[in-house]
Amino acid sequence: MKVVVVGVVTLGLPWATQAFAPIPSFGHPTTKNHNVARYATTGDSDGPRNMGGYLDGLSSLPSTETKWKVSEKEEKTEMGKDSVVVEASTATTEKLVEETKDTPSPPKIEIDTSKSRSQRIMEKGSSSGQTGGAGGTSTWDGFVRAEANWSRLKESKAFDYDPKLLRAHQNGVPPPPQFVTTDGASGNAQCWAKLRDVGAGTKELDYDAVVCGGTLGIFYATALQLQLNRGGKQGRVAVLEAGKLKGREQEWNISMKELLELVELGVLSQEDIDAAIKTEFPGCRSGFKNREVTPTKGGYFENGVGYECVTPSVLNLGISPAILLETVSKRFTSLGGVIMEHTPLKGVVVSETNGAALDLGADVEPVTARLVLDCMGNASPVSRQQRYGMKPDGVCCVVGSCAGGFDKETNLIGDIIYTNTEIQDKGENGKLQYFWEAFPVEIGRNGKEPGTSDVKTTYMFTYLDADEKRPSLETLMEDYWDLLPIYQPSIKDPETDLDVKRVLFAFFPTYRDSPLQPEWSRVLAVGDASGIQSPLSFGGFGALTRHLERISNAIVEALEDDCLHKDDLAEINAYTPNLSAAWMFQKAMSVRVGQNVDPKFVNRLLATNFEVMDEMGMDTMMPFMQDVVRIDGLVGSLAKSFVADPTFMPQIVNHVGIPSLVDWIGHVSMMTLYSVLHAAASPVISPFVDSMQDPRKKFQWRRRMEAWKFGSGSDYILP
Repeated sequence: MKVVVVGVVTLGLPWATQAFAPIPSFGHPTTKNHNVARYATTGDSDGPRNMGGYLDGLSSLPSTETKWKVSEKEEKTEMGKDSVVVEASTATTEKLVEETKDTPSPPKIEIDTSKSRSQRIMEKGSSSGQTGGAGGTSTWDGFVRAEANWSRLKESKAFDYDPKLLRAHQNGVPPPPQFVTTDGASGNAQCWAKLRDVGAGTKELDYDAVVCGGTLGIFYATALQLQLNRGGKQGRVAVLEAGKLKGREQEWNISMKELLELVELGVLSQEDIDAAIKTEFPGCRSGFKNREVTPTKGGYFENGVGYECVTPSVLNLGISPAILLETVSKRFTSLGGVIMEHTPLKGVVVSETNGAALDLGADVEPVTARLVLDCMGNASPVSRQQRYGMKPDGVCCVVGSCAGGFDKETNLIGDIIYTNTEIQDKGENGKLQYFWEAFPVEIGRNGKEPGTSDVKTTYMFTYLDADEKRPSLETLMEDYWDLLPIYQPSIKDPETDLDVKRVLFAFFPTYRDSPLQPEWSRVLAVGDASGIQSPLSFGGFGALTRHLERISNAIVEALEDDCLHKDDLAEINAYTPNLSAAWMFQKAMSVRVGQNVDPKFVNRLLATNFEVMDEMGMDTMMPFMQDVVRIDGLVGSLAKSFVADPTFMPQIVNHVGIPSLVDWIGHVSMMTLYSVLHAAASPVISPFVDSMQDPRKKFQWRRRMEAWKFGSGSDYILP
């Protein structure tokens, strides 16, 4: 469909017509003082389509009310049946000024609205600043690729394939693509030849460790390089990045407590952090409401709407990934580390006795190392091979944008998790509960006072499975644009009211059997590739800061004592019951296809729980908001929630199902055991472990004690 501006009649000052003369682009925000009609449609359109940014320049008309209307008539010479005619007029209380009678009409402007709103917005945006990793691309082409990947995941079928059964084809199922191989009959011949030279003593391994995936891998690499350089030694660590190692333009949100973990490790200095922080605000709101009412007073059963609260110092810092990664990269190379950019990884071959070799292509010499760290995210080809035949147990789909044009005066705090609608019935696509997250941009630092920025990042996300009936990413994106004005009432139409800088989209598959245990010696998954992140979060930087010290210490010890067999490395990615227990929360916040549920179920559940946790204080709220589940906060909040809403328990049990509930109770029981072992057993046995003469047993016992600590949430230092 094409929308055409065919005429402007100005009733007011003669210069008013000049507002329409230079229209260089579309979609810039109009001033909030002008009431602009939002939609133009034809009978064969698929819903409201807005008119684009015709009103660029109208900020010079402070006292003029602008009205738009869609004509019933149809231009037949230059416009086809997919066109509507738009007539614009501006009116004031003043009489018609004579000079305006002969004012020529502006030229006709054609706008192609046959594309979806999401496509139009993305194609208007800049394609610069694209990076790797989840959320690193914001172009329409990138969105189309993500949509195709999401479709393939939904359409895929789970099947059984036993890698220990020494038969390539099993019940008609071919073997997985051999990205990692220990079979000398397959894999890159150059890699095997170089490893044979290492075994013969004619060559040495190139590196102690190679980190594959640089965006977050550079942090692991720097921590390793620092520790391997101790005692006058020179560590040999390299980072392999398929593209250019750089951070995206959009800010990462994190808390100071998490950033200081990197300072304690020596990866960053306080000065580095201060230079990277671009935004700071007091804290984030959590709210769960059946409809948009802000502010909301009282509890769910008092107001009949929901509950909200603000938690200070949670995700309240916006840091520049570009500055942060540049700083860490320089520190890494200054320590002797090596960064190999524009070097895509083709595969890995592993000799348990000689080392691992990385296939970089037929024309590139392989790189060898004692240990390969897979930091390639949830789309890692290594973890994909290991999870061959499996569909994810859950998915978090995220869409959003970073844009200017929001109300400055209310752009003061963030939202960490927020609802303002009931469960949405998407027909054959199932039912979804939409959640919101939002963060102000560029306030509170560098002289930019709160209330001075109209830029905000907003996300809409939902928890679901990968059933083939689930909606497309574009459906979710269109729902985001439709619902955004309800969530942010200072705007009426996102396409015309906002200056969209980046559009965000991703889906994060999660698996119950996480963290991922290594299938091969000398290869270890870290970060999102291992599934160490909470199934409730988007993974990434926050999970890295929590586990970086533990994992880097364990890897250095493994390298020093040659504990590189897959059984030893498995102790690093050990079972953590609090991570497994978090699965119940995702289960409760999602709805299976075909499942009947009260539309208010999720809001009632979360409003009650958050009110209880808020009353229990920061010792309960803070760990949970930073994806750390502790037994004290969990049991206490659940008990009080039951007292607050005892009749709700049968609905909860029916929603999650008896098998899932039994499984969850088992993980909670293990959390209790791990808490006791950490508090009572670790202090007693730690001296004995340190005095062990067998380095392998010492390594394994230290990892077990760490599992007790982290698996119970005892690593979180309460405020």
